[in-house]
Amino acid sequence: MGNKADILNMIIQADPVVQMVLVVLLLMSVLCWTIIILKARMFKKASSANEEFDVFFSEAANLAQVESRARRMGNSPMAQVFLCAYADYKNLQTDVKMDNVKLVRQAWTDVLTRSIEKAVKLEIQDLEAAVPLLATTGNSAPFIGLFGTVWGIMSSFQNIGLQGSASLATVAPGISEALVATAAGLAAAIPAVISFNMFMSSVAGMEKELEAFGAEFINIVERELVRRETYSRDSTHTMNGER
Repeated sequence: MGNKADILNMIIQADPVVQMVLVVLLLMSVLCWTIIILKARMFKKASSANEEFDVFFSEAANLAQVESRARRMGNSPMAQVFLCAYADYKNLQTDVKMDNVKLVRQAWTDVLTRSIEKAVKLEIQDLEAAVPLLATTGNSAPFIGLFGTVWGIMSSFQNIGLQGSASLATVAPGISEALVATAAGLAAAIPAVISFNMFMSSVAGMEKELEAFGAEFINIVERELVRRETYSRDSTHTMNGER
């Protein structure tokens, strides 16, 4: 308790500039820890929801069932990608029926690929939101703390000049105040850097997962189109044979 009281008294008696630096670092640290906690929860929910949706997707009888389930899974980026791609898939089906035209398989694939790429980018943007602030804190906090340290040491040297004494009792208080700023800068920066790297690694993994899901969705659509083409050709051959 005595050490904590000494540090608190040291901060209270510190130079106003050093105090301002400490306040800035404290605010940055609070902001970072808020982001870390919220993002950790967000990634945990997203990962769990993706696993649940992926299992349902692989076991569902048709895409309409998957759509109904996906609409109830707002925490799953994979479900949101599916909804975007499936909406375009249904729009293509509607356009083909209304215009009475036949789209080749490559046209379907190209449209759905672009739709999935767009949806993946939007989901990744949501996951990355506010994470760059951690990198900003990790890069800037040590230098802000260093500024406070340099300022505190400058004040100590000024006191030496004013008092005409270079004894430890004269120098120690100012240097101690200055070093607190460096410690505060590192305390804010280290968790921010570690968390930033962890979150960006999770984002990269999530992006690959969504891209793999998108490829699987396109494969399902292509298989459906092949069945339709085969059925259409067989129907035509049967009609020609009957004639």
